[in-house]
Amino acid sequence: MTENISKCILVTNDDGYNSPGLKLMESIARSLSDNVWIVAPEEEQSGKGHALSLHEPIRYRQIDEQYFAVKGTPTDCVMMALHQILPERPTLLLSGINRGVNLAEDMTYSGTISAAMEGTLCGIPSMAFSQEVVRDHPYDLFQTSRDHGLGIVKKLIREPWPEGMFLNINFPLHFDEIKGIQTTSQGFRDDAEVFIEAREDPRGSDYYWIGFRRQYGEPMAGTDLAAIKNGYISVTPLHLDLTHEKSLITIGNIINKEFSCD
Repeated sequence: MTENISKCILVTNDDGYNSPGLKLMESIARSLSDNVWIVAPEEEQSGKGHALSLHEPIRYRQIDEQYFAVKGTPTDCVMMALHQILPERPTLLLSGINRGVNLAEDMTYSGTISAAMEGTLCGIPSMAFSQEVVRDHPYDLFQTSRDHGLGIVKKLIREPWPEGMFLNINFPLHFDEIKGIQTTSQGFRDDAEVFIEAREDPRGSDYYWIGFRRQYGEPMAGTDLAAIKNGYISVTPLHLDLTHEKSLITIGNIINKEFSCD
């Protein structure tokens, strides 16, 4: 599978076309294929989720050979790559490497993950990569990704994937304390991670910043949060089907009872 899946690789992200994480993702892709295309946002698009630009034009420009910047969201980038820029359909999509983890509820906001989701919707094996970071860290923030990223990709593309499944990979910060790799489920934080901070501008008007606490709390074993907190690289298989299977019968019974034709 490795030879076929890495024939043509599309690299994208949500941090922007000139971010260091994208450069590292590109180098990993070039270790797998000599046919790599980079199509990434012109500006940072963190937190845009699976947004699609429907009410404004999309523009793109060429940065280098097979390297393009799109004035739009990560989803826009994937769509432009597949339907406008690339001369052939990619066989693998790599999104990232994001500056900051995408764990637990982060997934619903993440442009990095949404780019991989869009690739999966189009039938392309896709992976999203994120790196834990802290301010004022004295070392290379992406060292763990640099040390382990390529090896993980090689391992994960050896076997076929189920239809509609894609992978979310997160790297802990401290490269010298990595304990291994764990396959994980999505976790949930103890406290809501989103907060709003109110401030006042020089003219006396209020404005607000939305922020993230990025707390791990006491996560359940086997989750992505627990893996990163305990020094493991986290690999979480995600899928496109949002149906809550356990509720199909329950909700069905309610519907049938309330809306019976008898």
